Amino acid sequence: MKSLDAADGNVAKIAALFPQCVTERLNKDGKPELAIDFDKLRAELSKDVLDKSEERYQFTWPDKRAASRLANEATDKTLRPDLDASVDFWNTENLYIEGDNLEVLKVLRENYLGKIKMIYIDPPYNTGNDFVYNDDFAQSYDEWRRDIALRCTDEDGNITYDPLQRNTESNGRFHTDWLNMIYPRLKVARDLLTIDGVIFISIDENEVDNLRKVCDEVFGEKNFIDSLHWKKKKQPSFLARHTAKMMEYVVIYAKSKWDLEKLSIETLSDATKKVINISNPECSRHFKAGVRVKLGDSGIITKGRYRIKTMDVEYTSDVPYEDGYTTEAVDVIARFSVGQDSIDKFIDEDLLFITANYGLRRDVSEEEKNNRKSITDLLLAEWGDNQESDKEFLQLFEEKFFDYNKPIALVYNLIKSNFTANQFILDFFSGSATTAHAVMKLNAEDGGKRKFIMVQLPEVTDEKSEARKAGYKTICQIGEERIRRAGKRIKEDMRRDMPSASCNVNGALFADETSQSDVPTGVTALDTGFRVLRLDSSNMEDVYYTPEDFNEQHLFNYVDNVKADRTPLDLLFQVLPELDIELSAKIEEREVYGKKVFFVDGTYLIATFDTDVNESTVMEIAKMKPQYFVMRDASAANDNVLDNFEQIFRHYSPDTIRKIL
Repeated sequence: MKSLDAADGNVAKIAALFPQCVTERLNKDGKPELAIDFDKLRAELSKDVLDKSEERYQFTWPDKRAASRLANEATDKTLRPDLDASVDFWNTENLYIEGDNLEVLKVLRENYLGKIKMIYIDPPYNTGNDFVYNDDFAQSYDEWRRDIALRCTDEDGNITYDPLQRNTESNGRFHTDWLNMIYPRLKVARDLLTIDGVIFISIDENEVDNLRKVCDEVFGEKNFIDSLHWKKKKQPSFLARHTAKMMEYVVIYAKSKWDLEKLSIETLSDATKKVINISNPECSRHFKAGVRVKLGDSGIITKGRYRIKTMDVEYTSDVPYEDGYTTEAVDVIARFSVGQDSIDKFIDEDLLFITANYGLRRDVSEEEKNNRKSITDLLLAEWGDNQESDKEFLQLFEEKFFDYNKPIALVYNLIKSNFTANQFILDFFSGSATTAHAVMKLNAEDGGKRKFIMVQLPEVTDEKSEARKAGYKTICQIGEERIRRAGKRIKEDMRRDMPSASCNVNGALFADETSQSDVPTGVTALDTGFRVLRLDSSNMEDVYYTPEDFNEQHLFNYVDNVKADRTPLDLLFQVLPELDIELSAKIEEREVYGKKVFFVDGTYLIATFDTDVNESTVMEIAKMKPQYFVMRDASAANDNVLDNFEQIFRHYSPDTIRKIL
């Protein structure tokens, strides 16, 4: 007849918020119980360094507390857009971010908190030859280059500081440095995951044990899913000293194990299975009216035989469709892998559809989703290897620039396993941008709307490397170029797979297969663009001075609180995270009474950073009733504009949230 123990309930609440702060101990009866590690909890809630506490079961290393605090510290960095390096900047929803990934993750935490469905990373393996980040380096590469002479050299001009250090085994902090690198990044990354999100981490035997321990702290041991084996080589090396290493690992953790759906390659929300099979003999099936069509709202599929990759589908009569469904019955000849009863059932259950290239597929039913197979070591072993990844890279480039980039099939199938059809996919060790390639490839195949976010430090390529000879000064330049080339090739493949004599959504035959008006809807809808953003220092000047540091000249030097080299678009991308607006949001630039004005997601946010903005522009914007309006104080044509600013909005749009930079 006891009520629930409130302390136990509070421990459970703390465990849900901070799983890394829960440990175990023996109670007064000598039995194990969960308890709160208050040192860790204080570290999560305080920036102060704490004294050592009593001994207990824990995983620790030098500077662990400092690394933990590093994850919690705020950042004043901003992301500056690069239109020249971007592809389809104004329309794309994909991001490629250059900069130290810890600082970038902190910026993303502002407006992507709990929004990332899946993270895949391939971090440094700590082999003794790869680079480990030095976390005193928290600025852009260009910024570092500008002031390296001031901060990073001794009196004789010798460089004393390197933001990217080779972590060799001779280093007495070999594992410590790697742990201090990965720990804060995983902590911030966890905050970004959706409640049903998952992280996949590629790693080898050098740090897999430490990675598991770190992830147990960050994500909670209860949220460990599996540590699967991936076969990285087709054949073992005959030069191995002891044993030939053939396998690596893919470590998997969930944000919340009980909210994560079963991981399977059959788990897409728009998951499909073919109803035709190349190994079957051709036969005829009768399709009654009501088949879903992914070609637009209305039109006609002309009678004829269409080639879809390695298979043919023949419609014996014209197939008209309206509102996305066929309106008449038709007989279809193909190599069907299912019988007539199944065809009828698929149509009745709205599972069967005609694809954008006139093929036939069906959605996976709810019943099948509930009975799907989990991904396994055996499956991962079939998803490409390092040799395959080299071939894939050489299909896009003339030379091989990376030694150990991952194959597309591995990342493609991991993405495919996790209901990601319209979600964000993050890779903050982007490298050769395999993840972006895999996202575009999968979207092309199933019509998904996945959006990638790639993050990569602009590591400088070796002066003697093939990459430098080809003109690529940084890893980022290679990754960006790969996405450009991969996106172009994927769209070319989609066009090639279209039938040579087919019709558009209005039923007219293609007069010119290369004309933009005749490009299939699936090709034009596929997002292969990306916005390039570069991590940099704040856009705002440091205008805070003590009286002894301030003089009359400062009154004139700092009239404008924005740095002189910053553009209006820079300021817009500083504002987006502050207002919890995604960096991939739709942006339009228009003129309002002769002034350049940004419209984000329609009129959700309207911002102007132009000069000499007058009451007419402000009034016209207020009449549009945006959710947010932002402008610079230096943008106002005169003091009267600022004086009347609030009154105009109170009259025309009192609910608009206003912000002045």
